Amino acid sequence: MHDRIPVEITPDILLKAYAAGIFPMAEDADDPTIYWVEPRARGVLPLDRFHVPRRLARTVRSNVFEVVSDHDFDAVIAGCAAPRRETNRTWINARIRDLYGALFDAGRCHTVEVYAEGRLVGGLYGVSLGAAFFGESMFHEVRDASKVALVHLVARLRVGGYRLADTQFLTDHLSQFGVEEVPRHVYKRRLNEAVAREADWAVWPRDRAVSGADVLAALGPEPI
Repeated sequence: MHDRIPVEITPDILLKAYAAGIFPMAEDADDPTIYWVEPRARGVLPLDRFHVPRRLARTVRSNVFEVVSDHDFDAVIAGCAAPRRETNRTWINARIRDLYGALFDAGRCHTVEVYAEGRLVGGLYGVSLGAAFFGESMFHEVRDASKVALVHLVARLRVGGYRLADTQFLTDHLSQFGVEEVPRHVYKRRLNEAVAREADWAVWPRDRAVSGADVLAALGPEPI
């Protein structure tokens, strides 16, 4: 369950909302209305206990995908906004695209992009504020592409000194990586601590692909 309040949102207000523990969503791509959402229980990915399944670790190490950051925000959010197979709907409308595009231009929103033979096949985007990263959405067109993006994201956050990785909600898909659900008051304490610190998204350059070996090394010992 969560509380929803309709509101007019600007990029500056959006950043203040993240710092306060809320974020926007829309009911559907064709719905012009945006709502604030504040979950009563929040999905959080412990950066020091991120679990990479053994088969996925092999895929990451193989470098079958080229993974880069912040190259094509428009393509990533378009992929994330494609209707889900199970519902044929999406919560990303035109206003949300515009808002996060403005944050991307301001260096506050970032992407992790996964390419196969030069074609974007998966990725994710989210907002960076202090030492907190707020994951917004991910997509894939081929098997494992979004999972590889997530592994690269967590490695970048760890190397860059981030303290909080917010997934908004806990899902069955995310639980396999160690995402846990925390009460609102616990989340807000962790959020306040993270936002007050500094982190470096650009710890790995955006203009070169990061190797799977570097990513796995950043995450610590490989799964047994």
